Amino acid sequence: MSFFASNLRFLRKQKGLTQEQLADKLAINRAMIGSYEESRAEPKYELLQRMAYLFKVSIHDMIDSDMEKQFAQKNRTNNSSHKGLYKDIEGRGLRVLPIVVDRENRELITVVPSKAAAGYLNGYADPEFIETLPTFNLPFDRFKTDRTYRTFQISGDSMLPIESGSYIICEYVMNWQEIRDGYPYIIVTANDGIVFKRLYNRIHDSGTFLLKSDNLEYEPYELNPNDILEIWYAVGYIRFDIQQPDDMNVYSLTRMMMLMQNELNQMKKKVN
Repeated sequence: MSFFASNLRFLRKQKGLTQEQLADKLAINRAMIGSYEESRAEPKYELLQRMAYLFKVSIHDMIDSDMEKQFAQKNRTNNSSHKGLYKDIEGRGLRVLPIVVDRENRELITVVPSKAAAGYLNGYADPEFIETLPTFNLPFDRFKTDRTYRTFQISGDSMLPIESGSYIICEYVMNWQEIRDGYPYIIVTANDGIVFKRLYNRIHDSGTFLLKSDNLEYEPYELNPNDILEIWYAVGYIRFDIQQPDDMNVYSLTRMMMLMQNELNQMKKKVN
């Protein structure tokens, strides 16, 4: 953290805050701010995230950039170091991700209902918006304390048998190079909204990601990384309407018909 101490002091003064006021906003002791600014201590990652949210900068800039020097060299309105988010496929910049914690400082799982999808696209990096969304916790060992989880409600039938209205529980993916081909992900996009697909990393081949649906009626398509805001690995899902036997039979028949149709299409292609 070669520049962290000086950057924290610089950002605090730029925001017009005393050490005590900053400590109140971060819910920590004032003496800790002093120790950070004097390089006598380093904050934990969760606190570093909250600082980045507050100052609207990336964690990477807070640690590795001489922000005061950059500020002096450029006009404030054009200062890229104060614009916060930037595209980083490998996650080296530690994307700023707003989170919500409980009174014991434990991270909660934020829920993004389908009706809040449009607001999430506009405010996904805004801590104040994230705080308006519902939250919950799951007491299972599957959910690690050092990971960030979020739940998205999906709509549509492109990923049957996971039906429209289901809630997909996801784990945040920082490094997009670690995507496992063929696994399900929630992809937050700038143009297509929030989509639930099986994802394939084609960065080294075509410079894109390939998105596929489980419902064969939907064609695969490619997505440019510049159109992607966030990627979340789907670890499970919740639904509140249990299928009746008749519904399951109808689905099985529909699935069989789609598979047969797909096989016929493949055969026609080979013949032609």
